[in-house]
Amino acid sequence: MSVATIGIAFIVALGVLLIGVPVAVVMAGMGVVGGIATVGWPMIESLGSVIWGVQNENILTAIPLFILLGEILLRSGLADKMYMALSAWLGRLPGGLLHSNMGSCALFAATCGSSVATAATIGTVALPALREHGYDMRHALGSLAAGGTLGILIPPSVALLVYGSITNNSIGQLFVAGILPGVLLTLLFMIYIVATNLGRRTSPGSKQPMELRDRIVLSRFLVPPFLIFTIVMGSIYFGVATPTESAAVGVIVAIGFAIVFGQFSLSLLHHCFRQTAALTGMIILIICGSFILNVTLNFLSIPQVLTKFVTGLGVSPTEIVLILVVFYLILGCFLEVLSMQVTTIPIAYPIVTALGIDPIWFGIFVVLMSEIALITPPVGMNLYVVQGIRPDNGSINDVIQGIWPYVVIMLAFTILLWFVPEIVLWLPRSMF
Repeated sequence: MSVATIGIAFIVALGVLLIGVPVAVVMAGMGVVGGIATVGWPMIESLGSVIWGVQNENILTAIPLFILLGEILLRSGLADKMYMALSAWLGRLPGGLLHSNMGSCALFAATCGSSVATAATIGTVALPALREHGYDMRHALGSLAAGGTLGILIPPSVALLVYGSITNNSIGQLFVAGILPGVLLTLLFMIYIVATNLGRRTSPGSKQPMELRDRIVLSRFLVPPFLIFTIVMGSIYFGVATPTESAAVGVIVAIGFAIVFGQFSLSLLHHCFRQTAALTGMIILIICGSFILNVTLNFLSIPQVLTKFVTGLGVSPTEIVLILVVFYLILGCFLEVLSMQVTTIPIAYPIVTALGIDPIWFGIFVVLMSEIALITPPVGMNLYVVQGIRPDNGSINDVIQGIWPYVVIMLAFTILLWFVPEIVLWLPRSMF
């Protein structure tokens, strides 16, 4: 099969996705039709073992557990209290509550794993206060949409789980690799907020600064996310538990905090289970569709053909990364995160590894590109999430105008990671 034929097939698949057909259906359909057309009945015979193998992958058990962990923290109201506590400490910085947005998104991301859930949760809590204190809605909405993207970079991350399952890389190393980039990106966002608010009032219409004693009392609400993150990532980093085991412990600790703060009930748990089942079902179907497509791709030796073609061009790793940045920026304007991952990773991964790019580094790169996709129009999910929860009836253009500085920061940060890869690789290499 020629490279031109492969390119045409890929474009056709993207076109089908753009008209609204579910990505799992497209992936599975392409795999089955393409496999029957080129291989015949052996393709059908192999599907059962492929799907059974995906469903019995132990590491995928971590997906519903991490989703459940975030649901418990969301539904128990602990996220609201966390935002209030951070506002008490960060509200006096230039930019005021915008820092609380970023800090809360980073902390919630450290227990949630979903960007959309992070943006929706923190946005619901923050927007009434931001409007009450007279913040410019463009800056407020932009900070929430951008801060929400940290949900798939700061571990635990569902996006990194999907990447690891597709490429067969260590989930533990991927999680640990996301810590420093996540913290640094959060700090860069906050530095931008400080730089653009120097000389202005800390927080328009704010009340008198809170007493130190009151701030310390409120800090007890920061204990749950910090402790859960420490337990989950500490157990993975030191080799005490697998990602699945650490996720289970995190769920137990989250339930314990919900009980301590008097928010636990059977109805809360029932709702969390239902939401977790719905989200997990969607993700697993997409992963199954991706693996079915991968069978056909491997039957046809498409990854090998493309790898040979690209390496034969004599392009350097730097050039291929720049090409992928442009490619993902364009693709991110039309596809959401999981669609981007399952359609591109099986093709791009063999190419970048053949060029000597570290697979763990590439995982963080793909997630960063997916983050940008979450806030780029016309299909950026976080744009619509934040617009949907805002308390007024303003235009979505406010959100779009507010996110562009953060897109530039993310792109600059991606370039930094290429020239200083130890930001990503230092912690994974030091794991026990």
